[in-house]
Amino acid sequence: MRKIVLVLVLVSCFRLHAQNNVVAVNDPLEVVKLIGDKLIRDTPFRYRINVQSNNNLFNGLHFVDFGRTFGTLRPAVAYAYTRLVSPSDTSMVIQVAHTDACKIWLNNEPVFERNGKRSLDIRFEERSVEMTEEFKVHLKKGDNELLIRSETFGGQWVVFLQPPSLKGAVVSGQVHYPEIGLKTVSGVDEKIANLTNWLMLGPFDPSNSVIPEKNLLFGKMYQGMDGAVTWTIPKIEVLGELIDPLPWGTNYTWNYHNGGVALAMQRLAEVTGEKRFDTYASNFCDFHIGGAPFVNYQVKELRAVNSANSGFLFSPLLDFTLAPSLPFIYRLRKEQDFSNRKAYEEYISRMLKYATEEQVRFPGSNIYTRLTPEKYTTWVDDMFMGIPFLIQASQYVNTPEEKKRFMDDAASQALKFNEQVWDKEANLYMHAKYSEKNVKLPHWSRANGWGIWAITEVLQVLPENHPDYKAILAHYRKHVDALVALQDKDGFWRQVLDRPDSRQEVSGTAIFTMAIARGITNGWLDKKYKTYSLKGWEALKSQIEPDGTVHNICYGTMCSEDVNYYLNRPFYDNDTHGLFAVLFAGIEVNNMLKSQKK
Repeated sequence: MRKIVLVLVLVSCFRLHAQNNVVAVNDPLEVVKLIGDKLIRDTPFRYRINVQSNNNLFNGLHFVDFGRTFGTLRPAVAYAYTRLVSPSDTSMVIQVAHTDACKIWLNNEPVFERNGKRSLDIRFEERSVEMTEEFKVHLKKGDNELLIRSETFGGQWVVFLQPPSLKGAVVSGQVHYPEIGLKTVSGVDEKIANLTNWLMLGPFDPSNSVIPEKNLLFGKMYQGMDGAVTWTIPKIEVLGELIDPLPWGTNYTWNYHNGGVALAMQRLAEVTGEKRFDTYASNFCDFHIGGAPFVNYQVKELRAVNSANSGFLFSPLLDFTLAPSLPFIYRLRKEQDFSNRKAYEEYISRMLKYATEEQVRFPGSNIYTRLTPEKYTTWVDDMFMGIPFLIQASQYVNTPEEKKRFMDDAASQALKFNEQVWDKEANLYMHAKYSEKNVKLPHWSRANGWGIWAITEVLQVLPENHPDYKAILAHYRKHVDALVALQDKDGFWRQVLDRPDSRQEVSGTAIFTMAIARGITNGWLDKKYKTYSLKGWEALKSQIEPDGTVHNICYGTMCSEDVNYYLNRPFYDNDTHGLFAVLFAGIEVNNMLKSQKK
């Protein structure tokens, strides 16, 4: 009997591979289990060690940690040297943050100086690290010598430099940044230049008058605090990195779509009764909870501000706070006894506070908004990034007052986002709305997906006698009607919904398929809409291979008024922006089909 079963399984697998997709598989759960099993196979949940990366373009944060090289226990002076290589004569602004006293020269001319004791002043913002001080420099074409003199009075000893951040703004044309490093310095071996952009000299007694501020000489000895010193390189740190990073990270990078995958795997385990999917979700959560001290060490001690999973502790952005927290709060709700539950509770307690007190909100309407790319830019994305967490929180907290507070906040935001990003003429969401510029942004597919997904999360829990329920339900139905009118005959929706010349795209198609299926299961929609959900599901199946590979998923996307930006976004296989949407689509189509049999 076992041999017969094995033969049937092998024949079935052969047929699947022969057709190169899973169109012939009728059970939605069997389809999405293929994706879940691929995620389990491909996701290691561990770090690998590597030398700290050396960015040779001056387009981001660079630093010199004098303390790691020379120590921090006594007053001292030291120097750091590099070159900026510019393709043309140009001027630029450089931001700087430093401890204690600092003086900077460009081509032997002083360009910045601050004296006295001071602590490091950097701020972790939504898509950047911000500094309070800056200076302007003129770069000549070719090599430009940059010299830093840093003085410590004892304690932390570091200098940070960067050009001003674009804060995630999409800019037309190419921004030209100079190269930074030692590759053009005579006598510096290529191996050294590939390791570090800096040469260092010190430490000196602060009163020492023999200092290399002009006529730099390599191969010369100087009298340091503890004897003769010469130029050296900084201490090279070893960092933990994620394994086999894809263009958008890995399946376990800390972000909302990987948190979404973990949540989808929890739900998949529930509907299938197969524990391995829930184990994947627990591994995701445990990896980040357990790794928090390591992440903190890399960012705070090793200055690796953008190192692996730094957003877990340091980002004030919903993409890295409330949204990826969903599998944590869901596990707390569903599983009462597990070994590190206390750590989960402490983390979610911090997120509850963030949701109510710390996340920036739009003045007047009180909806979640952002400071990027400009102050009070409202993104449809943040309906999904924030509202589902509020719904989960309403089911997690203990007192009736707390439950009502989170529920009312979710319902209010579900409606008030319409004041900013709902296009009444199209009955679709614009991707975002700037607070200053009065322009309409495109009707990007996945943004509309984020909006309707959040709405369905509210409708699943909001009592029908809640004062906002009828308005939210009416808005959901209006959105669905606009969406089904734009569905292609083969079941797909397009990257820009109302642009027939844009590509068919999987993540948006998956979310709309899911949201319509939820509507039928819960009685929000007439049964006639079942056809649209099933057509969407059949379209998705055509993009799924028997090994769980999913094709044609749009890469992560900023916001822009230029529709060509959306039309030209790259598509990838297995991008988790789409994987978790497809997982949810299969689960909800399964629920819809089961509900129709009753």
